[in-house]
This record gives sequence, C-alpha cells and structure tokens, in this order.
Amino acid sequence: MVIDEKILISAGAEARRYTPSETLFCEGDIPNYYYQIIKGEVKLNNYNEEGKEFIQNILSNGESCGESILFIEKPYPMNAEVITECTVLRLHKSIFFNLLQQSPELWLEVSSFLSQRLYYKFIMMQSLSSQNPSIRLRGLMDYLKSFQQDLSPYSFLVPLTRQQMASLTGLCVETAIRTIKHMERDKILRIENRKILY
Repeated sequence: MVIDEKILISAGAEARRYTPSETLFCEGDIPNYYYQIIKGEVKLNNYNEEGKEFIQNILSNGESCGESILFIEKPYPMNAEVITECTVLRLHKSIFFNLLQQSPELWLEVSSFLSQRLYYKFIMMQSLSSQNPSIRLRGLMDYLKSFQQDLSPYSFLVPLTRQQMASLTGLCVETAIRTIKHMERDKILRIENRKILY
C-alpha cells in the first residue's frame, strides 16, 4: 500500500465505486487527483491509430494510479481503465501535496513507490527491446516474481491472463500462448489448471 487509507480518508479523500470499462482518467486529461485503489483492478493503457490496445501496467489493491504525473504540469499520457468492480480513494492534488509536506515519512514512502514504478519501466523497456517473445515474457514474470520471498522455480503463480501478458509485452495473444507452451516444454514454467507457475 502506498499511503495508509486512514490517512487519506482523514485528509478528506472520497471513496468512489467504478464498474468494468469505466475510466478514472483519460489520455489528455489534466491531473487533479491522487487515486489509490482500495479493491479491484485498473489497467493503464493506450490505443494506437488502428485501435490496438497496449497495456502499460495492471494495478490492484493498495496501489496508486497516475501519481507521478501530479508532480509535473502535463496531461496524462495514458488512460486508467477499470478491469473489475473497483473502489478507489480520490484526493485532490493540493491536499495530497499538503500531506507530503507535513510528513517526511509519507514523502519517503511515495518516493520509494515511484522508484519501484521507474524500476518496472526500465525492466520492461529492456525486455521489450528484444524481438524474442520468450525474453519479453520472462522479463515480465521475473519482475512480478521479484517481490516475493520464495524465488524457487514454479513457486510464483502469475496473476495475469494470457491476454494481459500479451498486451503488457506488446505481443499478439496467439504468439504469447504459443511461446508459453514452448516455455513449458523447456521447463521454464509449469501450467496447472490453466494457471502459470513460474
């Protein structure tokens, strides 16, 4: 969790409910709020000229959404689209900045979280620069697995669908599915009840 929910609520954050395919914000909107997910999933995405979706990240319980853009006077470069039923805390950015100024600990927590996001972007850029779909998928799974204690083979249940993995790595679904099957044959991952263990 980025910021304790009690701190946000006592500062005046409002809890809002969203249904799948609703948006918290759209590409081009001016950032006015800090968003933190209480429950549910949100994807950060863009669509190219042909309407093909590219997912930049999938966020869930306790994670914040689009917070880095609050620090610069620029419009959002992406959409935040709701995937599942969602409850999100929304706090006006002026109050958010007041909170940070009053609490060095909070400032540190947010800085740490922003650093994690930056790390994710670097890892994904490195993976996406490869033409090899296996390297792209491994980069994504390595990053997700890096946050758990047990790093032994097949100890991590990948929390994404094949479609989400394809969108996050810029692959078409068929290529992702085919590559995952090859990776299973090469004992890089296991598939049990359609779930991927890495």
